[in-house]
Amino acid sequence: MAEKKITLSVIKADVGGFVGHSTIHPDLAKTAIKELEKAVSKKLLIDFHVTNCGDDVELIMTHWRGKDSSDIHELAWNTFKEATKVAQKLKLYGAGQDLLVDAFSGNVKGMGPGVAELEFLERKSEPVIVFMADKCSPGAWNLPLFRMFADPFCTPGLIIDKSMHDGFIFEVVDIHQNKVIKLSCPEQMYDLLMFIGSAENFMIYNVYRKTDGEVAAAASTQKLSLIAGQYVGKDDPVCVVRSQSGFPAVGEILEPFSFPHLVAGWTRGSHYGPLMPCTFKDATPSRLDGPPRVIAAGFQIAEGKLIGPRDMFADSIWDYTRNKTAEAAEYMRRHGPFEPHRLPLKEMEYTTMPQIMKKYESKFLSMDGSAKDKNKGKKITVTTETD
Repeated sequence: MAEKKITLSVIKADVGGFVGHSTIHPDLAKTAIKELEKAVSKKLLIDFHVTNCGDDVELIMTHWRGKDSSDIHELAWNTFKEATKVAQKLKLYGAGQDLLVDAFSGNVKGMGPGVAELEFLERKSEPVIVFMADKCSPGAWNLPLFRMFADPFCTPGLIIDKSMHDGFIFEVVDIHQNKVIKLSCPEQMYDLLMFIGSAENFMIYNVYRKTDGEVAAAASTQKLSLIAGQYVGKDDPVCVVRSQSGFPAVGEILEPFSFPHLVAGWTRGSHYGPLMPCTFKDATPSRLDGPPRVIAAGFQIAEGKLIGPRDMFADSIWDYTRNKTAEAAEYMRRHGPFEPHRLPLKEMEYTTMPQIMKKYESKFLSMDGSAKDKNKGKKITVTTETD
């Protein structure tokens, strides 16, 4: 067993879709593998695995350099840049769309790619599950992470396992204010739900075991629209969860996904849809570019080596959930351009819809129907209010 902490870094980016937004071209994966193999030979990485969920290239890497390592983040950035060159040559759709700046500046956070990292001392047995989603926002992890680490109806270990019985601490980020807060469960459960129930505003960032502060899970919280100031693609988040021996069992970690909860994203990043747990080979959304998908790659980590992956949603029991997802997707689709299928107006501010609305700014009349429109020539701003 390793005597010092290892870091598991999962960094993803959409650098070109094949065809449209459905999946990646095999040459993108080959390019990424080639770049990461060089890093292993230079001992920058211990091990790696390259995969995809939909049109996102996913880099799963182990190393000794800690979280937010400039060397590791630059490696990921350069790998995505090389893959973008291939995407441009093949004229893939949205080539390099998640790379929002021209040059690397020390950390890929705020530059477009999504990041989830864990640093820990490797246990006698170290099972981890890497979740990767497509066509949805990072708020998609709120409900599953809550159920894994705070809901005894999902995780019996919270009741019967003394190493988990004291509960977990959730680190939540306010993505609009760029602030974080830590809330302890079970005693602050209601307060936690008050925040994370608004999944497009407050997102679970990290989870820690209360008894010793050991990290249990990490999730990406980057929102492309807030970085770019406009819609450039959906965030397609990643999440890493440690399992067993003081953490939820593998089955407890997977159980939340038996309910295909609604997440923001789907087509043009503008619609709510059910999150479908699917196999690696089925992570190719196509019905109106959806519905949103999630895959789960299981690994055993041994001396930093990634033993796996195992396709955790390949079990046929998940067919029931997939059928329910299809029913929910059909129901939501029947709403067409109406809410609640279409996102609320506040979330639509970052789509292309404001460009259409702009031409009608001067055409609104006062409520009394007067020809003298006091608002004429003034910018009309539509806002939403809460009680």
